[in-house]
Amino acid sequence: MYDKINEVLNSIEGQPLSFGEGGLWALNIILALIMFGVALDIKKMDFVNILKFPKSIITGYLAQFLFLPLVTFLLVYITQLPIQISLGMILVASCPGGNISNFISSLAKGNVALSVSLTALSDLSALIMTPINFTFWAGLYVSTLELAHPISIPFLDVLQTVVILMGIPLLLGMWFADRFPNVTKKIFIPIKYFSIIAFLIFILVAFFSNVDIFYNYIWFIFPVVLIHNALALTLGWSLSSIVGLNKKDKKTITIETGIQNSGMALVLIFNNEIFPEGYSAVAFIVAWWGVWHIISGLAMGWAFSKIKEKKEVRAKFKKI
Repeated sequence: MYDKINEVLNSIEGQPLSFGEGGLWALNIILALIMFGVALDIKKMDFVNILKFPKSIITGYLAQFLFLPLVTFLLVYITQLPIQISLGMILVASCPGGNISNFISSLAKGNVALSVSLTALSDLSALIMTPINFTFWAGLYVSTLELAHPISIPFLDVLQTVVILMGIPLLLGMWFADRFPNVTKKIFIPIKYFSIIAFLIFILVAFFSNVDIFYNYIWFIFPVVLIHNALALTLGWSLSSIVGLNKKDKKTITIETGIQNSGMALVLIFNNEIFPEGYSAVAFIVAWWGVWHIISGLAMGWAFSKIKEKKEVRAKFKKI
């Protein structure tokens, strides 16, 4: 059964996606808008709050930028999934948290201040950490394989793309929020929701433009994304439990680890000649992550909202 799945997944290679120059421009603009919107909500207090939650911040940061890429590398190395699937998973694991993690953390009754601070820290440090993680782990994985056409992972190209398409909008958004606070209050919510909806619409249009490939292979890509996302969520909860964090912080770190910026991953795929033509599965893994992590995140947020702190339970028993 495993060999059959491997065979079908490998057949994706050589089938290029229908993704024109206009689509690339749209993707770049959407990501820039997403990062600009995220930056509008980043305040100096978010970084001050890091001092209030040092243990939780360090745990969440390590879960995102050290353990998730490491565990993903071990997973693809042990399972020996097709290379394009593996590289897609490593790429997603190298990205910072997604821009809806704060909302889901609020829904889950987690530590929203911790969530916002982690988002601010991870988004800014991702300018360096994402290129480092992706080029290191992907390069290490590729070096373990015997490929007819070797793949090189260009660190400087990845760094340039991240800085231009993510760093500039982030810094611009932070400057705008500081310079025009009243205007920011009015446009923050509309920009945030518009960017999320625009990204989902973009993914749906991309899927329908490649409906034949999508229909044939989604049944194999879906389980991979499901398992990888579940692994990320489990990692966040387990690491938080090991270091002894409270339930609110556990919820938040679990969500931050399981919600990844797949838009950034797609931009890296289509703006850099990293992958040979026909590595469609890389893009499908990333794109499906963009859809699935919203579904799993909302489900996890709802489930977490039902978990009560010990103090709340004790208070109810006292009333009884």
